[in-house]
Amino acid sequence: MDYHQDRFKDHSLMVFKGDILIALLPANILGDVLYSHQGLTYGGLIYHHKLKFHQVIDIFASVLQYCEAKRIKFLELKMLPSIYSEYPNEELSYLMFLLDAQLLRRDSLSVLNLQIPYKYSKDRRDGIKRGFKNELQIVEDDVFDDFWNTILIPNLKGKHQAKPVHTLNEIKSLKKKFPAQIKQFNVYHNNKLVAGTTIFISKLVAHSQYISGNPDKNSLGSLDFLHDYLLKNVFQNKSYFDFGISNESQGRHVNQGLQYWKEGFGARTITQDFYRVDVTNHSKLKQVLI
Repeated sequence: MDYHQDRFKDHSLMVFKGDILIALLPANILGDVLYSHQGLTYGGLIYHHKLKFHQVIDIFASVLQYCEAKRIKFLELKMLPSIYSEYPNEELSYLMFLLDAQLLRRDSLSVLNLQIPYKYSKDRRDGIKRGFKNELQIVEDDVFDDFWNTILIPNLKGKHQAKPVHTLNEIKSLKKKFPAQIKQFNVYHNNKLVAGTTIFISKLVAHSQYISGNPDKNSLGSLDFLHDYLLKNVFQNKSYFDFGISNESQGRHVNQGLQYWKEGFGARTITQDFYRVDVTNHSKLKQVLI
């Protein structure tokens, strides 16, 4: 997280039992609110899979008690989508219910399970055929400059008046630190860059952090061609391919065209929740177990 440390006042927590570290909460603080770190896409309390349910209760209660002692009023917690964990770990979702936490936001992620049969829609199959017909070439590239400057930044600015979450220098820095976990795939037509995607890779999941193509992407079939290649030839041994969210307005709206495109590969929806917890409610966890 150090690449954007200037944007956030870090207040990450470590939970110990005696001298043994048993849990982490990547976090930043703003006023009287502690945030599950706003510089991370996915967050929440991190703990070892061997910990039992009653121990997770004790850990989270201690986090809330700490917050209360520090005069922090609320903890805003973002949950880890289920596909990113090797083990079932929805203890926190249950604790949000017990704590009467306020659901602030719910994002929908389009996810393809790569270990069961999936089928493309006719539109996606036709796009892939156009890619072959146009003799597109796919290159894994360690250089992000062309994609950022000629495709991604202009598209985000023109369509959404937005910028990439990561600056070009930031993504380069992250790539240097995590060369095996961040990969760039570009599509070329007649030696010209026409589309690309930046993939973040974890043990179970390949996640498209950025997907973008030039104005000819539909006629060329560039993004269909690219993702067919990734699904069948690069990440076929992963458990899931995460196309990311199609949400806008803090989860209240869904970009229908983007959702349609992702579902055309066979992707379906899972959710990521964002909660606000009144830290004084830690007392509600005292009599859960009977």
